[in-house]
Amino acid sequence: MIERKQPIFLYLILPAYNEEEILEQNIQILTEYFAELTDKREITPESRILFVDDGSTDRTWEILSERHRQARVVEGIRLARNEGHQTALYAGMEEGFRRGAQAVITMDADLQQEVYAIPRFLAAYREGAEIVNGVRSSRKTDTFFKRKSASLFYRIMRLLGCELIPNSADYRLFSRMALEALLQYEERDLFIRGLVPALGFKTAIVEFDVHERSGGKSKYTFRKMTGLAVAGITSFTIRPIRMILALGALILVVSGFVMIHILWDFFYGYTVSGWASILASIWMLGGLTLFSIGVVGEYVGKTYMESKKRPKYYVAEKLSMEEEEE
Repeated sequence: MIERKQPIFLYLILPAYNEEEILEQNIQILTEYFAELTDKREITPESRILFVDDGSTDRTWEILSERHRQARVVEGIRLARNEGHQTALYAGMEEGFRRGAQAVITMDADLQQEVYAIPRFLAAYREGAEIVNGVRSSRKTDTFFKRKSASLFYRIMRLLGCELIPNSADYRLFSRMALEALLQYEERDLFIRGLVPALGFKTAIVEFDVHERSGGKSKYTFRKMTGLAVAGITSFTIRPIRMILALGALILVVSGFVMIHILWDFFYGYTVSGWASILASIWMLGGLTLFSIGVVGEYVGKTYMESKKRPKYYVAEKLSMEEEEE
């Protein structure tokens, strides 16, 4: 606890994908604020702002390279291809750990998350928290669809047995000890929000405001959000498969009663047209069968991908004083 009273060697990790419209001004905001935090002895002069270029196809890496030459506090790593937000976060945290950071804070490069909440994260860390989770104070800046879909997502995750902090985001602080534990999780299909509660370290919560983007559009599309949800569900619970098993058992029981009814009608000479009900049943059961196969296939496919033990990512380039000295 003694060393936590001193300025903290911090790495701020920011995944970025095609953010050329807002990157210049956001780097300016961060470098000025880091200088202020250094003057206030909140962080050490060795602390760095690390951008992870997640395979951008615009000028994102060129801008980072130019700003690194102007301000050494700005560093960057460029992934060889677009690997996704969670993998980019992991890559940045792994780099921060390798550089010897006492703590890392992850946040989005668009700076919609409140930058000026960083001292509150550091204060919670100094009080002994190993993980400090950022929680949105409100969702006023979200669209109606996004608010409702987010609420539905958390409900479904709780129903399926995965406890998440409501309205939490990938804006959080990890101590070095917590980060070391997180980096031991080797699965390729990452869902960091779900892994954090599984670590079991002392945690704290910091509320923060969310602002409108200063430019450009969010790169987190509906398809990517859906993929994150599927990754979260399949990473932490097999309850969907058990629900399919229970549903199959229920249908089997109902089918038994239907068969008894059909035999009764047959022996007593009742004539039942029933074509509409039969066709409806066939379509319903066919759709249910395909859906069930899809759910099971999602787990099988995930197991197949994990069994290959392929690397999560490749780093194409790095921007850091350490690399330049070598």
